[in-house]
Amino acid sequence: MSAFRTVADHAAPVRVVLVGAGEMGRNWIATLTASPEVELVGLVDLNVELARAVAGELGLSSVTIGTNLVEVARERGANAIVNVTIPAAHHAVNTQALFAGLPVLCEKPIAPTVAEALSLAAAAEVTGQLLMTSQSRRYYPSIARYKRAIGSLGSVEIARTEFFRSARFGGFREEMPSPLLVDMAIHAFDAARYLFGTNPVSVYCQESNPSWSWYRGDAAATALFEFDGGLRYHYTGSWVSAGLETSWNGQWRVNGAGGTATWDGDEKIEVEYLEGYAEPSSSSLINEAHSAAGDKPIEIAGALDEFIAALRTGQTPSGDVRSNILSLAMVEAAVHSAEAKQRVEIHAILENAYRAAIRHERRPEVGAALEAWGSGSAGLGL
Repeated sequence: MSAFRTVADHAAPVRVVLVGAGEMGRNWIATLTASPEVELVGLVDLNVELARAVAGELGLSSVTIGTNLVEVARERGANAIVNVTIPAAHHAVNTQALFAGLPVLCEKPIAPTVAEALSLAAAAEVTGQLLMTSQSRRYYPSIARYKRAIGSLGSVEIARTEFFRSARFGGFREEMPSPLLVDMAIHAFDAARYLFGTNPVSVYCQESNPSWSWYRGDAAATALFEFDGGLRYHYTGSWVSAGLETSWNGQWRVNGAGGTATWDGDEKIEVEYLEGYAEPSSSSLINEAHSAAGDKPIEIAGALDEFIAALRTGQTPSGDVRSNILSLAMVEAAVHSAEAKQRVEIHAILENAYRAAIRHERRPEVGAALEAWGSGSAGLGL
């Protein structure tokens, strides 16, 4: 039986209200209006004039505009919410939607802290609604090919991602603490969990902010994670590195008992096996994954596609809030490690967050659900 409610009419387009009319909201409007699986019926923002201006500019004449997502959703008979607000608003918006009986697809991070994310997982459990994170980099065509290549190397124990971009966003990202780790590195950390098929154990991390940086917080970081089974994963990145920039997915190198596989973050994957290793054909690995991918939507369109499929079938999506919390815990652990200048256990981060979630929970039914778990790990099914 499904752990969340599905839509009643599996054939009709899912009626969606988009919350957040900023720059990322514009990207989502393009994705939502291009999909035959959804109908965009509402646009919500505290800055209603901004929402009206965006709707007028993009020709959304039939969309209802307002500041209250529940009112707009009820007026238009919406089936779901897409939350593209700033991270600090995610917990409040997601909770409001869930308790209004509306499933949510939320931009990453699902919440600013692991404690708030655990609260959201409990809220989804109590309401019986789907809460999914748009971890859009999981829907890149070549990542499935790279996962297959890694799987052909035998025991994998060394992995590395290099990420170097010169990114000028303006707005909250350039003012927030730890912008690289909090807003970008989660993509690589989540991809690592997907690619390696195992969970993180600990991290040692250092942050810095180069003298030429235009960010207030540290825009560069290096982190060494240990995963179950002894794999060491090294991430190093910067948001203020112009010239010879990497893909937005970074450059990857993975070493296993049978050889090495690299990925440029875009389309190029190379595999070299040890002499005498019983290698499968590299071309067959790539071709099979290409065939499996077909014409599936990518990036945020891929996240939307999986969200809608989940609402129609009841199949738990890869971005389900419970699954995504460990990726967020990797970020929080890295930030704590950089601050404390010491190795941090992921388990400790999760359990400290669990206790904080119980202490700060304002909804009695959510608090009761959290306490019933017994531990953060148990709540996530670990």
